[in-house]
Amino acid sequence: MIKKETVSDATPHSQLTMQVVEHVRSLIASGEVKPGDRLPPERELARKLKISRSSLRAGIGFLSAMGVLKSRHGAGTFVSSGPPALDSSSLSVLGVLHGFLPWQMFEARLVLESSIAALAAERATDEHVAELAEEVAEMYAAITDPQEYLIHDVRFHRTIARAAGNPILAALMETITANLYEYRSKTVQNAKDLKESAEMHREVFRAIRSHNPNHAREAMEKHLNLARTAQAAEIEQISQSADAVETVTD
Repeated sequence: MIKKETVSDATPHSQLTMQVVEHVRSLIASGEVKPGDRLPPERELARKLKISRSSLRAGIGFLSAMGVLKSRHGAGTFVSSGPPALDSSSLSVLGVLHGFLPWQMFEARLVLESSIAALAAERATDEHVAELAEEVAEMYAAITDPQEYLIHDVRFHRTIARAAGNPILAALMETITANLYEYRSKTVQNAKDLKESAEMHREVFRAIRSHNPNHAREAMEKHLNLARTAQAAEIEQISQSADAVETVTD
């Protein structure tokens, strides 16, 4: 049984997550696992990567949110049948080179995703609507578990991007969402009102289900503006906590 990381305790959690991402990428690239295949058991993967199973699950959660993996209760974790979206790191590199700021990412997302929601309202199939309904239900069920909530939040937005029926827009959203997911996963633990967020998602869902493009656009804009404000509050709380720790240690 693996009880702790082999890597130093100082290793950032995100680094361990990306270690899992890179390993799965290599399995897919080498052809060792193909779309639809089941990944090796968690215990085996954790032992091979020399990390804890909790860190492994964080990496699997990230890949599931990005649509690369799908977990089936009681059956294991499988590689999605669609093309894996593991190359969104290019935007992270550009962000470092050019100093992209979180508010700029949100602004780009607002411009893109409000229009994507309108298109989804026009084009969503019954299957898309059913998937959105399931993710909304899962968000309500995960209100007390921010990390789990975030995974269903991302899946909800990915489904909308697919429902819009434009693979170019979907690819752009995938790139932005992947980077925002990594950033938000570090702050979401400080979220204060996930119920309000879930209700915003439900409003977007209802507009798409009703095939009302204008309502879908407005609901998405309202939701994303709320999300921007909420994340700013989460970051502020982290900053205040850090200041308090410094004051105590001084």
